[in-house]
Amino acid sequence: MLAEIITIGDEILIGQVVDTNSAWMAKQLNLIGIRVKQITSVSDDADHITEALKLAEKRADIILMTGGLGPTKDDITKITLARYFNMELRRDQATLDHVTDIFTRFNRPMIDMNRKQADVPDGCTVIQNKNGTAPCMWFENQGRIIVSLPGVPFEMMYLMEEEILPRLQQAFKMPAILHKTILTAGIGESFLAVELEEIENSLPAHIKLAYLPKLGQIRLRLSGSGADEELLSKEIEHYVQLIINKAGKYVVIDQDIALEKALLTIMQERKLTLSTAESCTGGHIAQLITQHPGCSAVFAGGAVTYSNALKMSVLGVKASTLDAHGAVSEQTVKEMALGAIHQFKTDYAVAVSGVAGPDGGTEQKPVGTVWIAVATKQNVTARMFNFSGRRLQNIERSAVAALTMVLNELKQDVA
Repeated sequence: MLAEIITIGDEILIGQVVDTNSAWMAKQLNLIGIRVKQITSVSDDADHITEALKLAEKRADIILMTGGLGPTKDDITKITLARYFNMELRRDQATLDHVTDIFTRFNRPMIDMNRKQADVPDGCTVIQNKNGTAPCMWFENQGRIIVSLPGVPFEMMYLMEEEILPRLQQAFKMPAILHKTILTAGIGESFLAVELEEIENSLPAHIKLAYLPKLGQIRLRLSGSGADEELLSKEIEHYVQLIINKAGKYVVIDQDIALEKALLTIMQERKLTLSTAESCTGGHIAQLITQHPGCSAVFAGGAVTYSNALKMSVLGVKASTLDAHGAVSEQTVKEMALGAIHQFKTDYAVAVSGVAGPDGGTEQKPVGTVWIAVATKQNVTARMFNFSGRRLQNIERSAVAALTMVLNELKQDVA
């Protein structure tokens, strides 16, 4: 069963509003066995909406539209749908009563513009929007289902969960759709594809492998569909294990979670603690970690020692080390990591010092040169990275590389 999502509104196309509705809707549809064929964003223009709807009807069995249902003149979805389906508008009494009740409860005057919220195409099924004034409209046309939903996210989400998804499940017999994600780090996409080529070629037609790259990491997603969910789950798990066995040294975790969350999960299971000593990343590593609830079980804290003076006073980096080798060096970053271990009393510490740019680079240490060290109470290792790109990219790459180094150290310690 195929679906298409159409989001309506000039505010989306000019970047004033980020379209989070589509991603959420696609995920919910997928969970009940409906694949999204396409997502389209269109302007508040009747011709544009009509053309998008015509094309969607050629591709999909289910079309979900959001936006353009407000009371103002620029909200034209309802009128456009009435014309598209050759219907007249009628005033729906249940919707009018609902809108009237809202205005009464908030002691606000109700004007004619608000009453028009109850006007709907006379051939649609009206689904009441308990969280707002714009009703949801359900159309059926030549075996297809077209649903128009309000664009306000919490209104749309409520309607989808309580009304639309259950109705779609009743209307269609859905196949099982399952996904399994493996997080990898420390290898490029093309090199990983070569490693997994034989496994990928052996996949049956109903199971696909997708590569989802992000700075310094790749999520591998196995997706399958079939009538027997239990059998499909076993099939996918079989290929998951083949991939893990083949790419084991690059595999972080077989869950669809962020790299830093994977690190926290692994360290918490082993009852280990972590601290950070950051220079060029400016606290970005700590920010990535602390966005996750429960991180305090692992993360003790850290220091942003941007200046040499703070590297010395907070982390105990020697002045002679900085004079001889500079802040961006193997020697300095090792002393930063060991200083964090000593000061913060953790099992592991990671330290970063580099030239993020856009200036500050030299011929010996160009922009993008980053040293990272990982220390334990028994050992410290360091590695130099040569990134390229803009400042924020270098900071993000440095953070990912630092987290990956800690993960690799954890693997070696187990081995």
